[in-house]
Amino acid sequence: MAAGRLVGAGKIGIRVGKVIGRYKMAKHYTLDITNDTFAFTRDTEAIAAEAALDGLYVIRTTVPAEQMNPAKVVATYKSLARVERDFRSLKAIDVDLRPIHHYTETRVRAHVFICMLAAYLVWHLRAAWAPLTFTDENRPDPLDPVAPAQRSKAADAKAASKTTTEHLPARSFTALLDHLATLTRNHLRVSGNDTSGFDLIAIPTPTQRRAFELLGAPIPLILK
Repeated sequence: MAAGRLVGAGKIGIRVGKVIGRYKMAKHYTLDITNDTFAFTRDTEAIAAEAALDGLYVIRTTVPAEQMNPAKVVATYKSLARVERDFRSLKAIDVDLRPIHHYTETRVRAHVFICMLAAYLVWHLRAAWAPLTFTDENRPDPLDPVAPAQRSKAADAKAASKTTTEHLPARSFTALLDHLATLTRNHLRVSGNDTSGFDLIAIPTPTQRRAFELLGAPIPLILK
């Protein structure tokens, strides 16, 4: 350091590296560093090449073009969002895969296997109960696979009115599960009666009845 200035190409380079590293712009500049000077120029070719790709991304696949055209490649890549949603649900939201309190390999594998079965069940339930949730059941196929996804008019109407096409309250999937949890089976005993009592199921709401109809299963009166 002399007269408040850095001396030495190494020291100057370290100080300059901290600055360009902070802003991630090193590839756009050409640096000229000596023992007592520092200069820079913009790399116009690199800047122009970067600007040409603004707003674009490249997807590479090993699948041959005869099997999957470019539009199908983009649509398949975007469908990974549903897989990521399911893994978030699996790990933290619905199934709570973690933490795993097991210490043997077989038990850990069994734990993960059961959680995967639960995630698979949730996937089927989301599809079956789509008419009762805000899910877009008839999302239009986009003309341009790169363009943002569009919702159907029916989905917009359901979201605005918070009502399904069957005039039932529209809910999120989690809220629907909470509503179904209110359908209880109670064991009652009559005072002064020596019998063991009897089971009585709560009166199902229209939404609860419809949920079981969509599954093609009757509301269970007893637990097997």
